[in-house]
Amino acid sequence: MTETAHTARAVERDCPDCGERVPDGGQYVTWCAACDWNVDPGHQEEPPGRVERIRRRLARQYGEQLHAEFAAQAAGATPGTGAGRPRRGAAGGLAAALAVAVHGVTAALLAGGLWLLVACWGSGALPFLGGLLIALAVLLRPRFGSLAKAAGDRPVLRRPDAPRLFALLDEVAESVGTTGVRAVVVDTEVNASVTAYGVRQHRLLRLGLGLWEVLTPQERIALLGHEFGHYAHGDTRRSLLVGNAFRSLETWRYTLAPQRAESLAEHFVNVVTAPPRWLVDGVLVLLEHLTLRESQRAEYLADSTAARAAGTEAAAGLMDRILVSDGVTGALHREAVAARTRIGGGGARREDPAEGLWERIAAHAASVPEREYERLRRVAERRGHQVDSTHPPTHLRHRLLSAGAPGGALIVLDAERVAGIDAELAGTRRRAARELVGR
Repeated sequence: MTETAHTARAVERDCPDCGERVPDGGQYVTWCAACDWNVDPGHQEEPPGRVERIRRRLARQYGEQLHAEFAAQAAGATPGTGAGRPRRGAAGGLAAALAVAVHGVTAALLAGGLWLLVACWGSGALPFLGGLLIALAVLLRPRFGSLAKAAGDRPVLRRPDAPRLFALLDEVAESVGTTGVRAVVVDTEVNASVTAYGVRQHRLLRLGLGLWEVLTPQERIALLGHEFGHYAHGDTRRSLLVGNAFRSLETWRYTLAPQRAESLAEHFVNVVTAPPRWLVDGVLVLLEHLTLRESQRAEYLADSTAARAAGTEAAAGLMDRILVSDGVTGALHREAVAARTRIGGGGARREDPAEGLWERIAAHAASVPEREYERLRRVAERRGHQVDSTHPPTHLRHRLLSAGAPGGALIVLDAERVAGIDAELAGTRRRAARELVGR
């Protein structure tokens, strides 16, 4: 037997369920592609809280229905037939009416508090109660956000700071039918998003280097196309009216949450706050039901804009990167721990662990074998993996993008543009790396 053959046998084993030869996974999970033995050795904990469980169940249900609708449309069936038929108008109108009612409660609290404070001044505890109502109304008020609060201590880029990056953002936004952003906030998260701030709702891109650095140039275009796609197709949850209603209801839930009771008075408070807490939960679930289907539709449509801007192969590749995002987060955590404990290979790395950090993270993501991606796709299908409770299951998004003939890209990044954008981000990359490793 040759040494090569002996090595091949040494890294394989028999599947204990079906007897097929199974390659050893090394640092990854060893599993059987024939029968799915050990494909999902981890344990997925049930999401905490009744409302979160309902969110996930609805997201999975609507995600499957809409996948069937979009797949039927792609196959040439009559759009809007079957289980995925949209009910955008009625649901959107009811959601807006419910959001107005939620904000109406806030307005009533403010009006009632002002009346108690002014009309009942000197009448015992009533002015004090009025002050509490005003404080609660201020806490529940609609918020427009601000760039300073969104950025915190993270670097903010504007057009003069990164003209090539902003030119790309404008190009991607235009390709999907919307406008670009006013500013870019760079952090270390394995995520990215486009949000709005201020009374005029200027747009802001939050660019997480933990995700950006592991993507190919075309996958970066897909990421931007997806985020801008939310504004091109509309997303009820991102509107000021409904979005702020959700925030108000979550604040109510936090305020009315039961506390650990160690006295009779604390038990009494929990009992008294139970009915309004149930009411808030009911309103929140109803608003979820009215908006989640269209939010799921917006995600699928944003995926389609990503494919149009970057090509279907890049958009599907982005879905795969999302599947390994936990592994990238773990790699970032290990880098931070290693830097703080002076662990790591090579003297240069110990002297400056921030040097080359993003290259190491990108190399880690690039080293994930195709077999591990396939395992994660199967796990996603079993678990109904979602980015969060507002997104359709990731495997359905990947399946819809991969179905049919591959589509070309409206935007193709050449090496010169990639290098130019990387040069503009060099300073923020170094700063983010140093913050991550505590230097």
